[in-house]
Amino acid sequence: MIIFRKSIPRRTFLRGVGGMVALPLLDAMIPALARAQEAKPPTRLGFVYVPNGQQMNHFTPTVEGTSFELPQILQPLAPYRDQLLVLSGLDSNQALGLADEAGGQHPRASASYLTGVHVVVRNIKTGLEEQRAGVSVDQVAARKLEKYTQLGSLELGIEPSELLCDGGCAYTNTICWRNATTPLPMINQPRAVFERLFGTADTTDPAAVMSRIKKRRSILDFVSADIARLYGDLGVNDRLRVNQYLDSIRDVERRIQMAEEQSDRELPEVRKPAGIPSTFMEHVKLMFDMQVLAYQTDITRIATLQMGHEMGNQ
Repeated sequence: MIIFRKSIPRRTFLRGVGGMVALPLLDAMIPALARAQEAKPPTRLGFVYVPNGQQMNHFTPTVEGTSFELPQILQPLAPYRDQLLVLSGLDSNQALGLADEAGGQHPRASASYLTGVHVVVRNIKTGLEEQRAGVSVDQVAARKLEKYTQLGSLELGIEPSELLCDGGCAYTNTICWRNATTPLPMINQPRAVFERLFGTADTTDPAAVMSRIKKRRSILDFVSADIARLYGDLGVNDRLRVNQYLDSIRDVERRIQMAEEQSDRELPEVRKPAGIPSTFMEHVKLMFDMQVLAYQTDITRIATLQMGHEMGNQ
């Protein structure tokens, strides 16, 4: 058998009746040696956090096995029943408070959700607030999968971080931690999410996206050339700082390269959101749409959504 690395361009169109119709993705559009990788859908991971508990009798099936009836809250998932697993018995004991701890039950719940770490909101001996958790599981997955995408992960929220909190604000405002002392901010502005995915372009139109990529590449080339000229005149300490800066530059270069390689991907036509919708339901739906869009375009494969804060207004 002879295999040629040839394929029909993915942007092939059928011409006729005065217009053009885009073909769906066909096997003939994928080079033969790449089909094994293309055929397998990417591994994705998403977490949704709903604070302050659930009314579990409307959430958990009454029997084990596969013949259970979907309870009220899970009824919308009926079309996907054959792809659904409902798990119980996953209590996070790390969220429980200890006898000598003062308060912090709500902040501790959200902080331990993905980290599995028992956090201390306020040190009993010193009276000072602490900010130490652990690496959240979404970030463990992101470190494995980020080499395939422009963004390692996407952190979404509904409520702003400016809300008042009774101690442990870092624990309340996020469920994602890069490491024990670095909480990741949850983005609650749909417009900011769109710009993180597609830059400052107002649309996902391929021409606008490609223009942004080229502009970023041009700016990066200019910065890199300046650094190269500067490097020889620096001392040891400054070179260490510049090397750290170059690491971040190289990550941006990697993301630009990924964007260029993916620039021929068919994107759904989406306009940049104007702002936060007026109702909670519309806001939540739009944030889920942003998450789906990130998955569709393979800009990231890891996403989290914090539906609200412990002790939040909603």
